[in-house]
Amino acid sequence: MSAPAELLRDFVNTYDVEGGMDELASPAELTGWLRERGLVGQEDRAVDRDLAVAVRLREGLRVTLRHHHDGDLSTTPAGLTAALAALPLHVTLVQGVPGLAPSLSGAPGGLARIAALISASHADGSWPRLKVCVEGTCQWAFLDSSKNRSRSWCSMRVCGNRTKTRTYRARRQAEGSASPS
Repeated sequence: MSAPAELLRDFVNTYDVEGGMDELASPAELTGWLRERGLVGQEDRAVDRDLAVAVRLREGLRVTLRHHHDGDLSTTPAGLTAALAALPLHVTLVQGVPGLAPSLSGAPGGLARIAALISASHADGSWPRLKVCVEGTCQWAFLDSSKNRSRSWCSMRVCGNRTKTRTYRARRQAEGSASPS
């Protein structure tokens, strides 16, 4: 799959909805995450404002990726719009190929590089395949590698099984409570 989509997936997955674990719980953790992926330099440090933008960007992406299941690629949540507005980018031409680059350095520049991946993943065709698990307690981002782009869960064994079991139990309970005619 696409490197831009994989990094976007990893960024969205810095928050584990089910476990309540946040890899970006502080500016220092944001700095470490960005540095490990080569998005900022060794001397760069995130501040509280950068963390707030990162969380808006991440959660806005999560909401957007939920809409990829129904093919609605037109929805842009307000939080994502605000985060993108805080991350100025400019168009570049490298060997005749257009791209986006951050207009800032440091942590804001690292976050702008993540925002630029949206366009890069769209350009390589992976953007609509980037989805969030429909299991409400999970919401883990994944790349839908199915041929017909119909995958709904991050894992059929875990989230798919939970959903199908819950549906089965509800149907059985409804059948049992239905009074005979």
